[in-house]
Amino acid sequence: MLQSFKLAIKAILSNKIRSLLTMLGIIIGVAAVIILVSIVSGYMGQMVKQFEEMGVNKITIFCRNMTTRHMDDNDMYSFWDEHPNLISGLSPSVSLSNAKVKSGNENLESTTIIGVSEDYLDIQKYKIEEGRGLVYADVAGRSSVCIVGAYVANTFYGSSDKAIEDSIKINGKPFSIVGVIETQDEDNFDEGGTDDFIWIPYTVATKMSRNGYINNYVLTSSDTDYTNEITTKLKEKLYNIFKNERLYNVTANSSIIKQLNEEIGTLTAMLAGIAGISLLVAGIGVMNIMLVSVTERTREIGIRKALGARQGVIMQQFVIEAAVTSTIGGIMGIAIGALATKSIGAMMEIEANPTIWAVILSFGVSVAIGLIFGYLPAKSAAKLNPIDALRTD
Repeated sequence: MLQSFKLAIKAILSNKIRSLLTMLGIIIGVAAVIILVSIVSGYMGQMVKQFEEMGVNKITIFCRNMTTRHMDDNDMYSFWDEHPNLISGLSPSVSLSNAKVKSGNENLESTTIIGVSEDYLDIQKYKIEEGRGLVYADVAGRSSVCIVGAYVANTFYGSSDKAIEDSIKINGKPFSIVGVIETQDEDNFDEGGTDDFIWIPYTVATKMSRNGYINNYVLTSSDTDYTNEITTKLKEKLYNIFKNERLYNVTANSSIIKQLNEEIGTLTAMLAGIAGISLLVAGIGVMNIMLVSVTERTREIGIRKALGARQGVIMQQFVIEAAVTSTIGGIMGIAIGALATKSIGAMMEIEANPTIWAVILSFGVSVAIGLIFGYLPAKSAAKLNPIDALRTD
């Protein structure tokens, strides 16, 4: 075995250009599998992370309320009272579209304004930079108070601390600013961005929107293990009210993440398979080069067989030579794939690291290709008649 390995290394080094061209397909195939799988995994992982930051235990409810069939905030809070151990937070969500925001002579056109409950801050996992959040008294008393995003505070007042206890007008109605949320996205700190929003008590927003019923709610489960149970119970309650599944929708973030992970797995497998085709082509290249090598070394094989070398020894030599060629190509492909993954990930501004299973799989396939596609040339060499081989020029 050791002698066959030494002969394989000697044969590779004696034909450097041909050996490199033989390895090229393996190198490209292995690198392609690693790059594609790792970049896709990195990109999808970033998407999953964003969903997780939004709250894995978050559940959103949408209702198409009608006069005869509707779901109001009392119904939702009653549902919480029925399952106090399953739910940790609940907030109606009332959007004021096309509302005009003004402070002094300045206006904001794209500010998102929603009516929420005192639980919304914890549901969104935001933190207060200055002041306080909404409290139950604000909601129950329909107080004209609001929480603003960092962009609103900086645009109108210059800083978060100066915004506190000042007032802002929404559709001409003055609201006292009691809290400022800390900056969420410094890269998108602009009008219409993540930090351009205002929260007011949902009881006030409902009256301002002139909508008799609240269509949107968001709640959080006290544990992610309870998400499916809550979703099932919610759907049962909503069906009892609406009698039509098309009139409501319940979406759990955990189910979205689960579905996303399944799609990631399918897409990754497809890309790995596509990139793996190049490894198959590379294997055919290895076989062709090894067949040429057998033809060129016919006389050498004849001498070895005349000196007593068995068929198994001859076959072993050529199989090992093909395997060593593929192994070296695989190692070079891993190195190139890892470097390229980091570089491409940096250019795409995503955290992309070589996926371990892709590295192991592509390397294992490259070695297997050397063994499988090296077998036919090795078998051909082992069956050569020593007399005929010695007569070959």
